[in-house]
Amino acid sequence: MNLVRAELERLAARRFVQLMVVLLALAFAVTAATTLAGSHKPSAEEMVSARTQAIDARQGMEAAFQECLAWKDRTVPRDTGDYQPADCSEIDPARQDRLPIASDYLRGVFSFAQQARPLLYFLIAFLAMFGFLVGASYIGADLNSGGVVNLLLWRPRRLTVLAAKLGTLLGVVLALSVVASLVYLATFWVIGQTAGLAGQLDGEFWRSLGAVHGRGLVLVLLTTALGFAIATLGRHTSAALGAVAAYAVVWELGARVVMEIVDARRPDQLMLSSHIGAWLTGEARFWDPQLCYNSTGALCDGLYTLTWRPALAVLLLLTGGLTAAAFAVFRRRDLV
Repeated sequence: MNLVRAELERLAARRFVQLMVVLLALAFAVTAATTLAGSHKPSAEEMVSARTQAIDARQGMEAAFQECLAWKDRTVPRDTGDYQPADCSEIDPARQDRLPIASDYLRGVFSFAQQARPLLYFLIAFLAMFGFLVGASYIGADLNSGGVVNLLLWRPRRLTVLAAKLGTLLGVVLALSVVASLVYLATFWVIGQTAGLAGQLDGEFWRSLGAVHGRGLVLVLLTTALGFAIATLGRHTSAALGAVAAYAVVWELGARVVMEIVDARRPDQLMLSSHIGAWLTGEARFWDPQLCYNSTGALCDGLYTLTWRPALAVLLLLTGGLTAAAFAVFRRRDLV
């Protein structure tokens, strides 16, 4: 317990951590202020006009669907100037992810129900970056300055010390992320209630938002542990930053271009960014033209899906493997 308390004090005293917390608060304040300045409470006339446009749009979708069905049944002549999909279910309003609503036709009005998820994605991205940088600098600076050696003189158990550092780091980042995200969402909910539109906040909305929040917190913890592990292996904060930069340039950019040139199958599923997106959203769809090469006239859109389960497995395998390697190297390496 004394070791954890000491690590908490060391983490809180680091200037880089304090700077990152200030930047987190600043980004939050700028986003909230910008949203508040660009929104207003819709008037009764605006709401009536928006509802009318939404109704017209839904009726137009239904009319297009019925026209498609009638053309398939050949009960109406084909108009060569109109596009009709091969499968009418593609434009069936009942099968769409969402139908037009009034808030779609309001200009300069913030809708919490529509914008909460994109805003949460933005916060998760910032928190993931925060966790990675703090995790890398926390252990990297101690290894580079000799702070770990001094700590081992007090508690000469290498794995215990490293586990205490990692556990304390993850606990602090998790607590900060939970508090920041709740305050963040509550602030924008208030903006929606007072200077915008709340939207339809039913049980399905909160369940969906809660699922994104939970997956986001897992991603923040994984990136934090990843930064910690790479910096431990490289004995310096710059090792983690260099590894990320090298991966982005060599693999996410360079290898992607090469795979497109050689027509590799499903290159997106080999990219870490694809698995991160699939984990956060639940699933991600990608296009592979080779899927339709052998089609015999049947409907083929060339899309394939990456779901959250294999995406999570990849993220856990990568983070767990690097963390285990960091502990194994730290156990035997000369720290002086």
